[in-house]
Amino acid sequence: MIIFRTPVAGFSEASLARFVTRARCAVPLKKMVNVLVTTSRELQELNRRFRRKNRPTDVLSFPAAQGITNFAGDVAISAEIAAHNAAELGHTAAAEIKILALHGILHLAGYDHERDHGEMARKEERLRKLLGLPAGLIGRNEAREQTAPHRNRQKKHGAAPL
Repeated sequence: MIIFRTPVAGFSEASLARFVTRARCAVPLKKMVNVLVTTSRELQELNRRFRRKNRPTDVLSFPAAQGITNFAGDVAISAEIAAHNAAELGHTAAAEIKILALHGILHLAGYDHERDHGEMARKEERLRKLLGLPAGLIGRNEAREQTAPHRNRQKKHGAAPL
C-alpha cells in the first residue's frame, strides 16, 4: 500500500507503487511493503517515538512484527526533506522519494549500513544504477559528512523496530 499524505509534484501513488514493486524484485524482497509519504513533523514524531531521537529525518523503516508472513514492514518518508535534498542535489523530488524508498526496502530486507562494513552501501549503489536512480543515500551522506562534518544533520535516516 502506498499513501501520500503530502503530495509530491509530478508523482502519484500508482507510479511509486510500480517503483516499489521493481525495487522489491531487484533486492530481492518477496514480502509486501507499505510506503507512507508524509510531513517532516510526522517523521519527527515517529523518530522520537521509536528511536528516541526528537528530530525530523528523511526515511524510517519499520520491520513487521515476528510471525507475520508475506509482509516485510513499513517505510515512512518525509516529502519535505526529500524535496529539499532533491533541489540541493539537482534531481526531482520523485527521484529522491524513490531513493529513500529503496533505502527503506533494503533495511526491511535485513541490511544495516551501520553494522555491515559497506555491504548495504554496495548493494544500494548496484540497485540504484539498475533502477536508473541518481546518487545513493548512503554514499552521498558519507560524502557530506566528510566535506562538512560540523553541519547539523537533520536529514539522517534510520530504521526503527516496532
